[in-house]
Amino acid sequence: MKKVIVITGGNSGLGKETAKLLLKGNKVIILGKNSRQVQSVSKKFGCDGIICDVTDPKQVKDAFLQTVKKYKRIDCLINCAGIWMEGPIDKNKPENIRNTILVNTFGTILTTSIFVSQMKKQKSGRIINIISQAGLYPRAERSVYNASKWAITGFTKCLQAELAPYKISVVGVYPGFMRTKLFGKASARIDFSTAMPVSKVAGELKHLVDIDPDLVVREFGIQSIKQI
Repeated sequence: MKKVIVITGGNSGLGKETAKLLLKGNKVIILGKNSRQVQSVSKKFGCDGIICDVTDPKQVKDAFLQTVKKYKRIDCLINCAGIWMEGPIDKNKPENIRNTILVNTFGTILTTSIFVSQMKKQKSGRIINIISQAGLYPRAERSVYNASKWAITGFTKCLQAELAPYKISVVGVYPGFMRTKLFGKASARIDFSTAMPVSKVAGELKHLVDIDPDLVVREFGIQSIKQI
């Protein structure tokens, strides 16, 4: 049976790579804020693309309603949308702090809160939150970004207990350093010599989607041997 899979941030980076791997045998819906990218990727992949800012309750609700109306179910939600931020705390601009928390934290929580209602009706589903190692370990000059991710670590662990009675599994995924354009968007100067290819991480996410729904995976860490 084909799974209905919704991927936030599916128009670029890890979300896009994951969508490409999941296309065969599944129904994939990518959500993204950049309308040009969403339209381009969805056309190229032959999948559904919905313009959706995960920080906007109305847009998220509309994306949910479109998905349920067309497919009648949601088997997997992959919360992949995110932005990068770094620097000394006293140098962080208030608007950048706000935006990082809005996208990484509020966006993930909002999207989950809306899409999980269908999974509860079905009494089945899997939610995969892409958190990163930043949701586990402290780093200097990463306070805002890591705080946004630590919040999702706690959110994920609470949901695991809350949604278990509905047979909904919630997985926290903690990838290490990846070769992605996420850093470039924030004008960060990054040495990618130890970075993992996004395609390899996407392959592991495909494994999480494909795993038997009766099996529970709570935490999933992914690191390159170069990063250990």
